[in-house]
Amino acid sequence: MKKKSGIGSRVILALTLLFFYLPIFYIILFSFNDSRSLTKFGGFSLRWYEKMFSDSTMMEAVFYTVIIAVLATVISTVVGTVTAIGLSKSKKIVQTMVERVNDLPVMNPEIVTAISLLMFFSILSVRKGFGTLLIAHIMFCIPYVMLSVTPKLRSLDPNLIDAAMDLGATPFQALIKVIVPQIRPGIISGALIAFTMSFDDFIISYFVTGNGVNNISILVYTMSKRVNPSINALSTIVILLITLALGIVNVVPILREKNVDKEKRFSPSRKTMAVVSGVLVVAIVGTIIGGSLSAQRKRQSAIDRYGSDTLKLYLPGEYIGEDLISNFENQFGVKVIVENFDSNEMMYTKLQAGDAYDVLIPSDYMIERLMSGGYLQKLDLSRIPNLDNLSDAVQNMDYDPDNTWSVPYFWGSVGLVYNHEAIDPSVLEKEGWEVLRDTDYAGRIYVYDSERDSFMMAFKALGYSMNTDDPVEINAAYNWLREMNNTMSPVYVTDEVIDSMMAGYKDIAVVYSGDATVILDENEDMSFFMPEEGTNIWCDAMVIPANAENPLLAHEFINYTLTYEASFDNSETVGYASPNAEVLEEMSGSEDLYAENEAYLPRSDGEMDEMFHDNRTLQKELSKLWIKVKAEK
Repeated sequence: MKKKSGIGSRVILALTLLFFYLPIFYIILFSFNDSRSLTKFGGFSLRWYEKMFSDSTMMEAVFYTVIIAVLATVISTVVGTVTAIGLSKSKKIVQTMVERVNDLPVMNPEIVTAISLLMFFSILSVRKGFGTLLIAHIMFCIPYVMLSVTPKLRSLDPNLIDAAMDLGATPFQALIKVIVPQIRPGIISGALIAFTMSFDDFIISYFVTGNGVNNISILVYTMSKRVNPSINALSTIVILLITLALGIVNVVPILREKNVDKEKRFSPSRKTMAVVSGVLVVAIVGTIIGGSLSAQRKRQSAIDRYGSDTLKLYLPGEYIGEDLISNFENQFGVKVIVENFDSNEMMYTKLQAGDAYDVLIPSDYMIERLMSGGYLQKLDLSRIPNLDNLSDAVQNMDYDPDNTWSVPYFWGSVGLVYNHEAIDPSVLEKEGWEVLRDTDYAGRIYVYDSERDSFMMAFKALGYSMNTDDPVEINAAYNWLREMNNTMSPVYVTDEVIDSMMAGYKDIAVVYSGDATVILDENEDMSFFMPEEGTNIWCDAMVIPANAENPLLAHEFINYTLTYEASFDNSETVGYASPNAEVLEEMSGSEDLYAENEAYLPRSDGEMDEMFHDNRTLQKELSKLWIKVKAEK
């Protein structure tokens, strides 16, 4: 009986470990995937490791993550330990009061702390970046150190310091040589927790950082908008380093005890080590100085020409060519600070908070809002001669017909990706958006979890404008979506739809055209369809904020982005239609590129197609109704 019980316990333990570690093994496996897919293994390859190490943005994020974590750990450990020791000798009422205050950052939801810090730094007009990020990390790490050290202090004999001083120790010696060794396990535990919390933090970091200072968690969040397996490669490296660290911590002491004499015999002399170290230092310093002098000359040239050598760019994550930034930096001798936002509304919030950028890339309706709110400055079109490269399809856009405020960056549409092996194209041509209510396909559809896009397809299916504010038409669209929700069992998704449709998990999905381009490129069973009832033809464009610090360099960047090389790099990497006429023609006409991919080139002659306009009252109403639709699921 005991034997069976033991076997059952081991099975449960094995299943528990498998549950926890299988996702980690999954990440490691797909870091070597030759395909972009995160679910379908296409062969062994190191391409994502190569891309990771060549990605300067990713390497900078790793650097900032480690530096911030180390500094925050050291400072918070010292401050937390000293504070805990001081409190242990204070009056009971003071201890109780400070401990309650110390518990607040631990008990508070992170989002509350994040918004509080954002408002605090904004009120003080503190420039967000490395300093604000470090201060925030120190702030939320200190309570964890104190919580680890305080129990150790309470277990000490209260007369220990007095005894040490009676034996001739100074107060400082008593602290360092008596108290600290006794509470060392608590200090180490607090430091490890602080390092882990800092390394892992996302929410607070996301709100308090700026000027291109990102940690790994922010980078991964912004990269998740598009399928980027480099995330798997980075995660695998982190897992490997942690495993090695744990191995070293546990194995080295054992080996050291066994091989003390052997280490003495084979250890190099101090003189040899000093010579080798000196040579390495000289080589490294020489390389750095040489590179710095060359970079300094380029920067000075940029300052003389534009008044600055730094450009701040704010755009959606994973929305730029692989080489565009580095090529621009090398050609003009400047530094581009890239920050990413996950939604137009988040970008708008940061602008309201006073954050300054030189170039933004928002969507059409948001550009209208920025224009009406006085957040943009007019463009000096004489500094953007490459406007002549624009395709006719992206000229005279409704929101800015004369390019007074903006220059197109990408454009596209919303349509249906479908498995042509499972669904007859003639069905889509006959039913259009109504195919999303055809019960023959119940349980086989993805719908984008967005009130804007979901109500768009309902409005179009009913023959209404997607910018309508007629209560009767809005209610009809609401009921259309309710029926779809209640009869079709749709799965509501965001950017994970890309990988899910690559793997063929469903037969129909509402998808943006650029994402559809990537899906069709990876899965030959998928096709793209835009219903004749109309759809959303959108445009994301480059604008210069009113508070931009470097408008001359901003104009240069916008002009450069419209060149053939930059536009080609952008479109090939991201998959969305280029505004450059030559690139657009080449991409859609070459069999080696997207000639066979019907999702790449948006429809430009649809009579029922529209763009969204900024209507915050309507947006709020649709948001409430969309929540009600999903609540019935």
